[in-house]
Amino acid sequence: MFNSILVICEGNICRSPTGERLLQQALPGKKVTSAGWRAMDGKPADETASLVAAEHGLSLDGHVARQLTGSLCRHYDLILVMEKAHIDAVCRFSPEVRGKTLLFGHWFNQQEITDPYRKSREAFEFVYTQLEQSARKWAQALSR
Repeated sequence: MFNSILVICEGNICRSPTGERLLQQALPGKKVTSAGWRAMDGKPADETASLVAAEHGLSLDGHVARQLTGSLCRHYDLILVMEKAHIDAVCRFSPEVRGKTLLFGHWFNQQEITDPYRKSREAFEFVYTQLEQSARKWAQALSR
């Protein structure tokens, strides 16, 4: 049973905070948090990510980026990453978590969710849509 979920991206300011909040909303009984494998430790969510999320009724207020650690990886039942390369990055912190590390876009043909950081607003909109659809699929799968 997956009762705790760790959402990972690179900096923990764009994709993973959005994915975290979407999963928290969709799975209120689960413990969901996020981190970055190269986190911008202590930084708030990216301004454009926050604006796009807010336009969809999702708040990223209060998010503070944090660095991924091996201990954090081992503490969660399921680890969701944005890109295939992130699986290797996570396993460098904690090799034994490979079996519980999957793509956030798993249910969409192993879709990778690319980093919108320092890109156009449209890129952030596209990523938000990918995250929202994927979070919905994860919620369906984990609620069975």
